Amino acid sequence: MSGPRQATETRSTKETEVAVTVVIDGSGQVSASTGLPFFDHMLEQLGRHGGFDLTVEAKGDLAVDAHHTVEDVGIVLGRCLAKALGAKVGVRRFANALIPLDEALVEVALDLSGRPFLAYEVPFAPDTAGLGSPAFDPQLAEEFWRAVVTAAGITLHVRLREGRNTHHIVEAVFKGVARSLRDAVRVEGGGVPSTKGSL
Repeated sequence: MSGPRQATETRSTKETEVAVTVVIDGSGQVSASTGLPFFDHMLEQLGRHGGFDLTVEAKGDLAVDAHHTVEDVGIVLGRCLAKALGAKVGVRRFANALIPLDEALVEVALDLSGRPFLAYEVPFAPDTAGLGSPAFDPQLAEEFWRAVVTAAGITLHVRLREGRNTHHIVEAVFKGVARSLRDAVRVEGGGVPSTKGSL
């Protein structure tokens, strides 16, 4: 590696202002302020269980909907991950996790492939109550992960095996992706783990 694996990215639109910093080889220190307390809590899980330092500052049009804020944080976070990982020399690349949280059980598999793809089988009924105040619609978790993988070039599969409690399910997803990212970004070799020579 030529230097520390870290990056800072920003995004400014008529709907949101987002700034994210990621230190891949950190200690799980997280500061998240998005105006959505439940989303902040999930970002804290992501950084803590992913083992990287994460700072997220976002201001969005929450009076309209939380969608823009959640999606744009995902975009900027994905860009940070891509920039921080660079050429991905020596990374483990593939990882998976099976994460329980009480009655919830979530399966996650990912590949730092350079090819964005999301398979997300975590269904919620359209009338499922939001979490926190202002409310975080649990269906927004899928939009967040889609934005992350698209911007970062990650293949991500998430499947709910068991679960009833909305909070437990969403949190298990974030913890599962975090643990998988932690394993996938680990440096354990000297070359790019691809027969193509690049990811």
